[in-house]
Formats: sequence, C-alpha cells, structure tokens
Amino acid sequence: MDAVSSRRSHQLRDETGTDFLPSEAPCEMVAAPLDQPVPGRPALSSGPGVAVRRALVLASTAALTAVGCAKMYQVVEVGGVTVLEGLVLVLFCILLAWITFAFITALAGFAVTLARSRETIPIDLDGPLPALSSRTAMLLPTYNEDPDAVMVRLRAMIESAANTGAADRFDWFLLSDTTDPDIWIGEEAAFLALRDACPAHRVYYRHRADNLARKSGNIAEWVRRFGAAYDHMIILDADSLMSGETMVRLAYAMEQAPQAALIQTLPVIVNGSSLFARLQQFAGRLYGPVIASGNAWWYGAEGNYWGHNAIIRVAAFAQHAGLPELRGRKPFGGHILSHDFIEAALMRRAGWGIYMTVNLAGSYEEVPPSLIDYAARDRRWCQGNLQHLAVLPARGLHWVSRLHLLIGIGAYVTAPLWLAFLVLGILISLQANFVRPEYFPKGFALFPSWPAQDPVLAAQVFGATLGLLMIPKLLACLAALFTADRRRGFGGGLRLCAAVVTETLLSALIAPSMMIFQSVAVIDILLGRDAGWQVQRRSDGGVSRQEIFRKFALPSVCGVAMAAAAYAVSGPLLAWMSPVIAGLVLAIPIGLLTAGRGRGARLFTTPEDREPAPVLIRARELGEAPRQPHEAALHALRQDAELCRQHINALPAPPQRRPGDIDIDLATARARIAQAGGFAEAIGYLSRRETLAVLKDAATLQHLLALPA
Repeated sequence: MDAVSSRRSHQLRDETGTDFLPSEAPCEMVAAPLDQPVPGRPALSSGPGVAVRRALVLASTAALTAVGCAKMYQVVEVGGVTVLEGLVLVLFCILLAWITFAFITALAGFAVTLARSRETIPIDLDGPLPALSSRTAMLLPTYNEDPDAVMVRLRAMIESAANTGAADRFDWFLLSDTTDPDIWIGEEAAFLALRDACPAHRVYYRHRADNLARKSGNIAEWVRRFGAAYDHMIILDADSLMSGETMVRLAYAMEQAPQAALIQTLPVIVNGSSLFARLQQFAGRLYGPVIASGNAWWYGAEGNYWGHNAIIRVAAFAQHAGLPELRGRKPFGGHILSHDFIEAALMRRAGWGIYMTVNLAGSYEEVPPSLIDYAARDRRWCQGNLQHLAVLPARGLHWVSRLHLLIGIGAYVTAPLWLAFLVLGILISLQANFVRPEYFPKGFALFPSWPAQDPVLAAQVFGATLGLLMIPKLLACLAALFTADRRRGFGGGLRLCAAVVTETLLSALIAPSMMIFQSVAVIDILLGRDAGWQVQRRSDGGVSRQEIFRKFALPSVCGVAMAAAAYAVSGPLLAWMSPVIAGLVLAIPIGLLTAGRGRGARLFTTPEDREPAPVLIRARELGEAPRQPHEAALHALRQDAELCRQHINALPAPPQRRPGDIDIDLATARARIAQAGGFAEAIGYLSRRETLAVLKDAATLQHLLALPA
C-alpha cells in the first residue's frame, strides 16, 4: 500500500475525525476535592494476611530503630548531652528509621524472591496468550523529544502487539505537548511516516495548543475527549518500551480483576550508553526486583503508581483521579507536578485497588545519561514530591497512600538532613577542639563534667548503620547467584560479584554529590523557586566539560571545606569522614568519568544485554536505520504539501477571545510578515515564539507559505 492510499484509508476509517485523530468519545472528568470524602465503591480490603505483613514491617522497623537510637544516645550521653549533640541524636533517629525501613523491605523482598511467592494480583506469566474482549489505548505523552527516536519505539511496540494477534484490541495515541516549532512539525512528519509503515493499525497524533498542567493535563485532556471509547489505557513515557505480550497480559489481568484501577509494572532499564547509565541499569536490574518484591509483598491493594508503564482503568481514572490545583503560588501551589502518587491515592480512596506486578517481564525504560541530567530530573521530582505536603491532610485517603506520599517526600528531605548531620558532627568536633569546655558548670558539683563521647560504641553504631545500607545489596546479589538463569544473565558469578563491588564503590562516590544537589533543590523550593519544565536529555548525554566543571563546582567546594574542617580537628576525624569527603572533592573527575560513553558495558552487563527481547531488538534495528534530516518547520511545510494539509486540518478552532485580548506573538508575527518582501525574509524576522504562533493559526500560516521565495 502506498503512502497516498494509506492515508486515504485512515480518512475512510475515521470519517468523523480528523486525519490525525478518530472521532471523539467524550468522558466527563472533574477535579477531585481534597477537603471532603467522595462516594466510591464498596470498601476494598487487602485481607488479614497483608495486614500482618505490614505490622511485621513497621514493628521490625520500629524495633531496630529504637535499638539504634538507644545505642547512639549512649554514644553522646557521656558527660551530658549538649544542644549540638541533641540535634545530632534527633537527626540520627530520623535517618536511621529511613534506612531501617528500606532494609526491612529488602529483607522481605529477598525472602519473597527465594520463595517465589504468588503476587497479589494474579497474572499468568507463561501460559498461552488469552483472548481479549476489552479495548485499550496506548498513550505516549511527549514534550520536545527527538521525533524519530519516539517513533522508533512506538513502531517497535506496534509491531510487537501485532505479533500477538491482538492488535485490534489496541489503539495508539501520540500526545504531544511540544513547544519547539521544528520538533512539532518533525513529529507530524515522522507520525505520517509511521502510519504509512503501519497502515493496518489505528495510530493517532494530537498536539495540544497549550501545556496546561503538563503531563497530567495532557492525559486528562485525552480522557475528556476520547476516554469513553476505551476500557483501559497504558501510560508510556517517551523512553518507554513494552512488549505486545506484556500489553495483552496486563489488559487480561484488568478484565479478570474488576476491582483493580491500576496495575504498575516494574520497568527494566535498558540501552545505557554512558558509565552512569550502565551503573543505573545494572543496579536497577539487580537490586530493583528484590526491593520491589518487598514493597509489593506489603502493598496489597494499596500500591503506588510511577507515572508510566502501567495500565489504568479509564472509568476509575476519569471519575476519581482528576487533580485539583493547589492553593498558593509556585513552587508549592499550582498544578501538581508529581501527579502519579496522587492519582493512585485518589483512586484508592474511592475504593479501587492499586496493584504492582514485579514478575511480569517485557516492560522497559531508559535512564538519564549523566549525573547532571539525573539531578535535573530529580529537581522536578523534588518539587512535585514536596507539593504532596499539601495533599497529605486530604480527607479519606488510605493510610498506606499517605505513607507513599511521606516516602516520596522523605526521598528528598533526607538529603539536607544527612548534610546537616555531617555538618553538626564537624561542629561538635571543632567545639571540642577549640572551645574551652566548662568543666564546672553553674551550681554545686562534686566532680567535673567531662565532655566526651564513647569512640568504641560510636564505631559499632557506624558499622551497624553501614551494614543496614550494604546488606540489601548483598541479599540481591545472593538472590541472583542462587538462580541459574539470573546468574548467567549477569555474566556469571565472578563477573556479578566484581560488578557489585565496583558499583558499590562508584555509588558511594556519587552519593555525596547527589546529597548536595538534592539539598540545594530542597532549599531552592523552600525559597520559592519553580523548576519549570525542562527538556530531558537522552541518548549519550553530550555533556560538555564546561558544564561538568560548572555544575560540580559546588560539591567540590563543599568537599574541600569539609576536609579542611575535619583536618583542623584531627587526622582520625578526616579519615572517619573520608568516604563522604572523597566523593565531594572528586566530584568533577567522577562527573567526567561517569558521563563518558561506552564505559562499563562489559562489566555491568544485564540479562537484557545478553538475551534482548524481540521488541528491544526491533527498536535497535529501527534506531540504527538511516534517518532523513528534518527541515525547519516552515521550510518543511512549504516543501511538503501533504504534510501542510494534514497540519492545517489537525489545528483546533481558534480560541474565542474577549475584545482587547490580543495574542502578542501572533500579532507581532503578522506585522513582521506584512513588512517582508518574500518567504525567506519573513521567516528570518520571526522568533521561535512567533513561529510557534504562526503554526497554530491556519490563516496566517497559509498566507506566509504563499509568499514568493
């Protein structure tokens, strides 16, 4: 089938829609109130078994934390507890509880992995693919991404779904919030090429005129326009991949579990090309399943949502997951950035089950290629998670949903707490070394008061805390060594052990810089600075040396200051703090090393490298095919009449404006075009914002394209 006939077939199939979209099937979706409970389904319970599991996790966490805090008190109470020592003790108790909770969860996950326990949501992993009776929409939101890379992943998934024989059960939507005019038209050109390559499949494209509420608003707008036509939707990210078999099994699981609103898969990181990405890929593949298994073990029907690679029941989402706008100014007010946790909590509040599957394979994602890109993404997530402070008091939330919110907040708040803990420790040492102590405080005392700590007990507490951090890695390594297939997937036992040791050392060096970055992010947000919506860099990163030097200057300076302060006290204190100080002082070399492309692939191998799934192989083949370079937006539309026609037909009707309400960018663009003597001169006058305004206005665009060269 040639391109013209292919496009004509799409027109015939969707007579009431546009060339890019099907006919609309409106579905009501309104913002859920946070200050009042909402009527929902009959009460859903995870059962007494899950309740016992939660009690075990929380009681074990509390017991270990209490023991550790008691020991830490014994360390500092010799000679009386000073104000600084009291602050250190409080911070230690908070941070130890955080570490212990993760340790207990990993311990449970290790036991579940070895026992191969059945998951809370039953999914047949190995049987023949079931027949589906429901319709599922595959939604891929995108924002200023590489159009060709997005279409490569989309095509690989479409073909994988076709191989299951259930392609007629899935429709595909590319939901663009792109603001770069060249990328927007590049998306449309790549989309038309994709539809020509996959003529038998229902593939659609929608570009929003505004970016209201970002990704959550993007999904909500689709639900309001098309949601009534579908039972489920699978949410993807621009870097997501999912096999057709996984899609079918997820859709069937939703059919068989009418109480389920959402099933979250465990995405496996793939395609890491830099050393940093390989570290994340290896760690996620080895440690991730153990930790996730522990979480799923006590989640029950009160799971969480990570924003992508999950299937959602459209009716439950539309009725209960509409996000309200938070009161106040940004960064705490406004639209909720980290929408996923809240959407899951709201659906659970209404009586729907939120589940997680760890054992279902075929779900993939990519990771930022450098520590700088990872920190930039973390900055957005930090702001979104801190917004959850305003949602915590919402009425009717399940207590486990509130716990998820607290964990998300703690993931970032603990960074400045660690930093404060280290700084206070140095201040205590400096005080003991340079400030004359009060041996005889006011009032009668028979003996002097000696300000001291117990160094032996302090070393024991430090060793125990380090053990809580390291044992989960050891357990995950043992779980892989005990399973022949997983052991081979990581390149054998010796390579796996060597990779774990290397990953642990490199992660220990990276962690102090992340502590600084996250601490700065929290401080920025508390000072009222909004993160905005930045484009995420993918592939090999392309980080310049100048950018690395600039971004890692602050961690380096902090490291030098800590080293000087520790050395001023004593050599032993410097040695004691050397793991943190080394990571900070070496931040720039570590940034250069981990951003390098092609490093670590041999050592940090994963099962997906050695035996990639067909969808990964196909995506790689398509990605390696020669690409046609994309012209600038206006040049591309002038040279391709069909692309121009499709673009204009897909534009929404112009918004109704009040008298005196003027689109400044469009008005300026029209004035510049009127003064130009031809097309080339006109586009030379237009800024990026003005070009975007022209692309949104059919009359102005047609006038511009009709100008002589």
